[in-house]
Amino acid sequence: MVRIRVLVVDDHRIFAESLAAALAAEPDVDVSAAGSGPAALRCMDRAVAEGRRYDVLLVDADLGGTLPGIRPAVPVRGGDEDGLVDGISLVAGVRAAQSGVRIVVLAEKDDPRRAALALGAGASGWVAKDCSLSRLLTVVRGVLRDETHLPPALLTGVLKELTVARKHRTESERLVEALTPRELEVLRCMVAGLGRKAVAERLFLSPHTVRTHMQNVLGKLGVHSTLAAVALARRAGVGPAELRSAGDVVERGGQLA
Repeated sequence: MVRIRVLVVDDHRIFAESLAAALAAEPDVDVSAAGSGPAALRCMDRAVAEGRRYDVLLVDADLGGTLPGIRPAVPVRGGDEDGLVDGISLVAGVRAAQSGVRIVVLAEKDDPRRAALALGAGASGWVAKDCSLSRLLTVVRGVLRDETHLPPALLTGVLKELTVARKHRTESERLVEALTPRELEVLRCMVAGLGRKAVAERLFLSPHTVRTHMQNVLGKLGVHSTLAAVALARRAGVGPAELRSAGDVVERGGQLA
């Protein structure tokens, strides 16, 4: 019998333990529970070190806490959500690290926008926390066959959100393509959170030249602030410049993003 290794990730201890116990009663399911994103990552690392991997993660959509090294979820629509670190961000981090793991998001309520975020981050399903055990097992086994599972009532809303997201991404990509190579370098530094002085030192430019490049970037992207430029860059898939000096870290408050 092929066994399914499941990890329940939820900071509501009673719910996590109850769900894990219910799943453990299935003859083909091995289940563990983690109470936070960092705890889940440690469980996964330990499993890999022992030569075994989890097949499916069941992740609370409203998971709290911080996840070192995992960038917060990018909003489907405009707006600044740089502070958002939740279950959807964990989805993105896990999928980047272990693409073979299937992830199902467990939610308190139906939310087309956040369900679209979850799918965009790499989740294979969105399920209500109060669904039946048989329904959850159907989803777990389905995602292992590369199926995507959504409640029927969410389907229209999620498709609309994904269409809007694709439109924003296409527009953002078009704007970024208008940048010169140097301006793109400056934008990547902005995404990394570097200030003008750090960018100047990094690119061997004068602060005045960097200021000019930044103004050009904002103008070409059609935005009026660094935060807006960074949000647009992320939608277009522009990654941050890698930190490579102590000066970079100091200017950013001594923390790595």
